[in-house]
Amino acid sequence: MAKYVACICEGGAERAIIDLLLDNHMLVFDREQLLEEEVLRCRSAKEFEDKYLRKGFREKITVYRILDSRRENFKLSTIYQSKIDVINVVTAPEIEILIIYNEGKYKEFKNSGEKPSVYCKSTLRYKDVKSYDFIQKYFADINVLKRALHEYRRVSKVQKDEIALYDLLK
Repeated sequence: MAKYVACICEGGAERAIIDLLLDNHMLVFDREQLLEEEVLRCRSAKEFEDKYLRKGFREKITVYRILDSRRENFKLSTIYQSKIDVINVVTAPEIEILIIYNEGKYKEFKNSGEKPSVYCKSTLRYKDVKSYDFIQKYFADINVLKRALHEYRRVSKVQKDEIALYDLLK
């Protein structure tokens, strides 16, 4: 494992889940290994390079990108490509699918034709489902989160060039 780790999340819900896992020492990396000891939010490789890679790291950096879209590019400049390992951690169709798994509503959700966040808001009545605070409270019992991550890994179609959040657990 790399000495330096960057964990990039696209939204508050994803960041809340990573923070919960970090705070409970459940990930294959610790907060102390993270650049600036925090979960980062930046979408483009250029922005990441400008903000974080100009500091002259001596060792390789592993970047974990927590995202729900398989189409988002993260093309690093040639100078950094050999110094950075980028690992896509996909939560498709959306991170809110974890709540649906936890609620035991996956079949009903599939029949609804809705996006997970819309289903959570309309059917499950969780209006703040995308917020950091809601996710922190909802998954306050870390074992509930762990079971939801396991179910996601079991049911989802993780592609060969990506991993699921469950794969990051110790």
